[in-house]
Amino acid sequence: MKDVSFSPISSVSICFYGAGSMAEAIFRGLIEAGLSKADRITVVNRQNADRLRELHQRYGVVPAMGEQAKQDALRTSDIIVLGMKPKDSAAALRSLAPLLRPEQLIISAIAGLSIDTIVTLLGGNKAIVRTMPNTSSTIGLGATGISFSASVSPMQQELALAMFGAVGITTVVEEPLIEAVNGVSGTGPAYVYYLMEAMITAGVDLGLTREAARELTVQTVRGAAEMVSRTGEDPADLRRKVTSPGGTTQAAVDTLERYRFQEGMNAAILRCAERAREMGEAIRSEATNP
Repeated sequence: MKDVSFSPISSVSICFYGAGSMAEAIFRGLIEAGLSKADRITVVNRQNADRLRELHQRYGVVPAMGEQAKQDALRTSDIIVLGMKPKDSAAALRSLAPLLRPEQLIISAIAGLSIDTIVTLLGGNKAIVRTMPNTSSTIGLGATGISFSASVSPMQQELALAMFGAVGITTVVEEPLIEAVNGVSGTGPAYVYYLMEAMITAGVDLGLTREAARELTVQTVRGAAEMVSRTGEDPADLRRKVTSPGGTTQAAVDTLERYRFQEGMNAAILRCAERAREMGEAIRSEATNP
């Protein structure tokens, strides 16, 4: 485990407002990377005390149960990470607004929620970081797109980058491109899991045991990703190298093309980004027309 004394976020307190799977992925990654101590992380949710107790028992994070404890955590933390469900975000941010201090850093991991909408709901000239991480952050292999409001200082940018860099890679993008990040990597693990489901099922249909099909699938996906990462080659070039004319791989790829595999993937990614924009528009409408 790394020495937390060398982490720029080791001395700050972090409050996760929302205790879902993404929040868990991020703080678990921070703790297991040794970049933040569990007792510097507080977790708040709307009403599920059992979930907070579960996270405390599993990771040692501080559960803020009860309205006063919740308000104290939100008032005193240096960084507040917004991780509530999009449908709950407008009401939650309105209730958060009067508790905030000017120097606090607000980090949003809520799909579709724009910086402008956050500013509308919180008021004032807040330092806001908008992010789109994915759940692979849990094992330190996350991919996160990050955008900053004009009020975020260089030091606060460093804190945000260190926070998400601790659990994977970070890419700074202009805010309108956050939706593209959502389509490609935010939801990306689900596409890969779906592919793996199909590979395992097909293996079983062909006579493999489920255990063997799973093991072979996991190693194949892992190896393919590592090949792209280590060689730096374009995936299309690697695919061509293993596709002999008239061979088994060519037959498989031709079948995928007949089923419009790539077209379907492109449509799925575009629809994901579009849905994020729709969700953001719904939150913006609620923010401006309470």
